[in-house]
Amino acid sequence: MSQLDNLDIYAALDPSNMYIAIFNFPEQLEKGAVIGNDFDFDISRFKNIKSIVLAGMGGSATAGDIVSSYLRYSLKIPFITCRNYRLPEYVDEHSLVILSSYSGNTEEVLAASEDAIQRKAKTICITAGGKLGEFAAGHSIPTIKMPPGLQPRAALGYSVIPLMYLMRDLNLAKFDDNQFVEIAKGLKAYRGHYVRETATEQNPAKQLALKLYSNIPLVYSGQDLFDAIAYRWKSQICENAKTIAFHNYFPEFNHNEIVGFEKIEHIRNNLIGIILRDSQDHSRVAKRMQIISRQLQEKGIEMVNVYSQGDFLLGRIFSLIQLGDFASFYLAILNGIDPTPVAPIEDLKREMSEN
Repeated sequence: MSQLDNLDIYAALDPSNMYIAIFNFPEQLEKGAVIGNDFDFDISRFKNIKSIVLAGMGGSATAGDIVSSYLRYSLKIPFITCRNYRLPEYVDEHSLVILSSYSGNTEEVLAASEDAIQRKAKTICITAGGKLGEFAAGHSIPTIKMPPGLQPRAALGYSVIPLMYLMRDLNLAKFDDNQFVEIAKGLKAYRGHYVRETATEQNPAKQLALKLYSNIPLVYSGQDLFDAIAYRWKSQICENAKTIAFHNYFPEFNHNEIVGFEKIEHIRNNLIGIILRDSQDHSRVAKRMQIISRQLQEKGIEMVNVYSQGDFLLGRIFSLIQLGDFASFYLAILNGIDPTPVAPIEDLKREMSEN
């Protein structure tokens, strides 16, 4: 029996219940839709938007990446994610700035919030509270309020879906509410294959974690629609499993990083490549994925192709997020470590606050 099929180990290694947060991802999307629908603000204050900047870090920033990737071929204005203290120079009164911090205490976002006010940008907050919530209240900034009590990376559904509704309310995107119903239904069905009670032989998430164990994952995807998902996989492996991982995108990866595999004799046995694939990958990108998978296998690197599931693009994006989150959780269990704490991040924040 696989170690991951011993249900007794989970209570000891996961006292903060990261598993439940991952398990409840479909329900988060459903609740996120309610939050998005209930958000009431004066739309007349948000006319003539010519650019969108989401200021955020970590999971909050990833939500911006996911939405901007999803809208890449329909949105008529630029949408970028700003992971810094200062907003781009072009931000002005015609820019929509979305200040996204689950905790509300992310210092980079707090600095960007001051910058947004000074530039007279059209500003909206997404937060569970903290200093950002206080700042928003003090400056009459409309605020999408998320439920508190989670690790920021475990609140992705609460960050993504209200943001989608915001884009729709501002006439920047179109989607059907019924899509979310079908997507959540599909994710609930998929997770039946990923839960703790499903044996490793029938559990793709456990199988993937076993492949990743004691290896360095290299996560690749197409650049246009799934770039944020490759980054999410890398981030979740780092934060949940406390092990290093890397990511890159096709076709850019083929113009530089591929050459780095020429001299890997000393590390090839510790590398594993994961290619995130989708039915909407550009045909030339799909061909590149096939060629690179074969070439790296010939160099002795194990390659795993992971396919999205679902009828809707957004649902396929979420299907890969769900599988990656479960796999990172099981990898933490294999590493014998609690997936929730992120001590190096907290240590850095503490030292930064002292200066």
